[in-house]
Amino acid sequence: MSKNKPASEKENSIIDNPQLSIWEALIPVVALVGMLAYNVLAVYKDDALNGSNQFILLLGGAVAAIVGFRNKVSYDSMLEEVAKNLKSTSGAILILLMVGALSGTWLVSGIIPSMIYYGLQILNPTIFLFACVIICAIISIATGSSWTTSATVGIALVGIGNALGIPMGMTAGAVISGAYFGDKMSPLSDTTNLAPAMAGTDLFTHIRYMAITTVPSMILTLVIFLLIGFNLDTTGTPDTKSILTSINEVFYVSPWLFLVPAIVIFMIVRKTQPLIALLVGTLLGGVFALIFQPDLVVKVAEGSLFDFKTAYSGVMNAITIETNIATSNQELNDLFTAGGMKGMLGTIWLVICAMVFGGVMEAIGALARITDSLLRMFHTVFGLFASTVASCIALNVTASDQYLSIVVPGRMFAKAYKDKGLAPENLSRTLEDSGTVTSVLVPWNTCGAYQSGVLGVDTLSYLPYAFFNIISPFMTLTFALFNIKIKLLVSNIKK
Repeated sequence: MSKNKPASEKENSIIDNPQLSIWEALIPVVALVGMLAYNVLAVYKDDALNGSNQFILLLGGAVAAIVGFRNKVSYDSMLEEVAKNLKSTSGAILILLMVGALSGTWLVSGIIPSMIYYGLQILNPTIFLFACVIICAIISIATGSSWTTSATVGIALVGIGNALGIPMGMTAGAVISGAYFGDKMSPLSDTTNLAPAMAGTDLFTHIRYMAITTVPSMILTLVIFLLIGFNLDTTGTPDTKSILTSINEVFYVSPWLFLVPAIVIFMIVRKTQPLIALLVGTLLGGVFALIFQPDLVVKVAEGSLFDFKTAYSGVMNAITIETNIATSNQELNDLFTAGGMKGMLGTIWLVICAMVFGGVMEAIGALARITDSLLRMFHTVFGLFASTVASCIALNVTASDQYLSIVVPGRMFAKAYKDKGLAPENLSRTLEDSGTVTSVLVPWNTCGAYQSGVLGVDTLSYLPYAFFNIISPFMTLTFALFNIKIKLLVSNIKK
């Protein structure tokens, strides 16, 4: 899916600890949620991701370690699981760094400003959010990656929406809704491949069966965004003409600049590894900056003449550190800022600390105990679906990793679905309807941290508008409650 991390890395990470009770397994979760709630709501609010939340995750890991010590889990085994978790995120961390680099060169080269320039002339507030969902869904289906979608068109769409006077959280919610629809339905997505592998069905059976709940969720999402668009208060919408003039004053705007994102998307559609595609996009952005924006490169380098040294310094600064492009429009000044690779370090810090907590929780057997207890709570078919959804969401919150929210319940619940006479695609669909889509709604989950960092919008700001991600778990539960399209094993179908 989003991180394009090999699924096999997580397939054998489930650790059971018979000595650990459910109440002991929940102690670190309760402690973490309590500390995060106080830290975010009472003290730091929107600044919590600047470092305090990261330390809270480490404290949560410390609480889990204490529980582990009391249950005879060794320090070395906990450290080993943390190391495995950290190793599994190495690809994601490199992608985060490369996204920061790409955003810098795409700003200085004029690629993002050109997208905003032409986007303002095509899109208006009434259809903008609706169009965001459609555009991101198409690109995500083609690439199989919500992360790549957000890092390319997502950034530009948030900028366009901001210029149109639409709240950034609202636009980010539309971007994420479309990106995760495509991520779920694309055969190129690794979560779309991982879920049926865990449940015991094949890829295309899974996709076809998943469409039964995913398409209605998407339709509802589009209807909601259309209604929001028709009722948007646009009285405060900025003067588009003045914004276009301000962009033209600073950047050379040309459709030729779209060659770079087109090449990146083409490479990913052709199954090029995202890290390689993003590196190529970054380097091409630097080349286009030298060709189309030489004066701007000189300013970024704080030089006076356009020579080799200045060109090198300007592009390198755009890649590595924060870049601010000043215009005559204050809103654009806030928009035309890129953090480079340095700007991604806070998100990477969060991911690392989240993996420490998740690794200790794995090592002490808490994840397996929580999932097993949820499974034992329900005995009806609807209860089985509900426990699966709850387990996936709980693991997204506690393990901070989307893959674990699919792998752990997938392996734990496969036999239960078979015992109930249910076809394995019921499980694979539920894993995606709850595990894949809710990961981005958790600020300290790797997906939530990534999307927040890339789009420049706090997770709690876009969460209320990520309608597709919110609706999907309820849709799968509704179908289960009313026994709609619940497929039975062939041996259990009465003739």
